[in-house]
Amino acid sequence: MQRTSEMILVTGGAGFIGSNFVLDWLANSDEPVVNLDALTYAGNLENLSSVDGLSGHLFVHGDICDRLLVDSLLATHRPRAIVHLAAESHVDRSIHGPKAFMQTNVTGTFTLLEAARSYCASLDDESRSVFRFLHVSTD
Repeated sequence: MQRTSEMILVTGGAGFIGSNFVLDWLANSDEPVVNLDALTYAGNLENLSSVDGLSGHLFVHGDICDRLLVDSLLATHRPRAIVHLAAESHVDRSIHGPKAFMQTNVTGTFTLLEAARSYCASLDDESRSVFRFLHVSTD
């Protein structure tokens, strides 16, 4: 069993809420962030320009529905927490394009939960007891 490292994984970290969370986290903590975002309509790398190149911030362009990618990030970086902010959050978009809404908000969240469950099984008892999965959604 492996221990977690002192870092967090943030999903949707280039969106409005996510980028503000990442910027605040990095301004007030020495703990690094791995930031996973698909850069859809809501994601904007300009939101993160002030931390571009910062050693405590690793941006990964990818989809939360990609289980192999998520598993790889968890195995490589061993985060102590996942802060899940990725979502299709505009109500009008969910009405006019429900497939994208279901894919990201339901399938993506399920993919992250399953990956986190498997990851937790690999942790030692102490790391498992302090690991957290925080899901924040506007829907």
